[in-house]
Amino acid sequence: MTTTHADLHSHYELDRGAAAILAENGFVQLSGVLSGATVEAYEPEITAKVIELNTQHLPLAERNTYGKAFLQITNLWRHSELVREFVFGRRLARIAAELLGVDGVRMYHDQALYKEPGGGMTPWHADQYYWPLSTDRMITAWIPLQETGMEMGPLAFAAGSHRFSHGRDLEISDDSERQLGEALSAQGFPLVVEPFALGDVSYHLGWTFHRASPNNSPSPRRVMTIIYMDADITVAEPVNEHQRVDLRTWLAGAEVGDVPDGPLNPVLYRGK
Repeated sequence: MTTTHADLHSHYELDRGAAAILAENGFVQLSGVLSGATVEAYEPEITAKVIELNTQHLPLAERNTYGKAFLQITNLWRHSELVREFVFGRRLARIAAELLGVDGVRMYHDQALYKEPGGGMTPWHADQYYWPLSTDRMITAWIPLQETGMEMGPLAFAAGSHRFSHGRDLEISDDSERQLGEALSAQGFPLVVEPFALGDVSYHLGWTFHRASPNNSPSPRRVMTIIYMDADITVAEPVNEHQRVDLRTWLAGAEVGDVPDGPLNPVLYRGK
């Protein structure tokens, strides 16, 4: 069964200043990227797969900080044709390419991030720390699957922090929350956090530091993310154990110097 909605593949006209905002701040939040009907059509299947594939069964009180932050399920597109339709949507991928200023983008991986009711904060971190790739032409689409008010813990960004090299060697942890919180504040990076209407999507660069507050609502904060990379990017020598794991897990056996063009990393948009 398919439920493909036209706006998954039709063109979204980016505001002329969107790419400049991304370049300046390291993130941009876009209104009405998808219709509410489209999000609502795919959310039940995404949620069902999160429930089916989840392996975290400890009560919140017994988990560490990372475990309290969210349930994290990766590459859902490989487990459901409906989720694949959503993740492979040309509209979202074309926006990623246009924001990055590249000819095309390919999949790194998707991940669902579900912050349970009462779920804890997500510590300060930068995603690029985990990725064994040769450039920073990487971007993540953060797609809430419900209207997301401040009480749910929407993503918060340190504007301009993608140009800040301090803390790039920190994995997500209580230590990154403390060290980066202090350093980003001392440098005067503005903290930007806004609610999301249904259909809004944010895009952030790999080196943009971000966090999220706890979910103080009675409902789960359901979010789907898609990580895109420049379609012509190459694999770099891993510099930490997380990158070595990512190379084995997400890049389908690609070697250092290769374009990762295996079955896990299809091109999702290529301009003419």
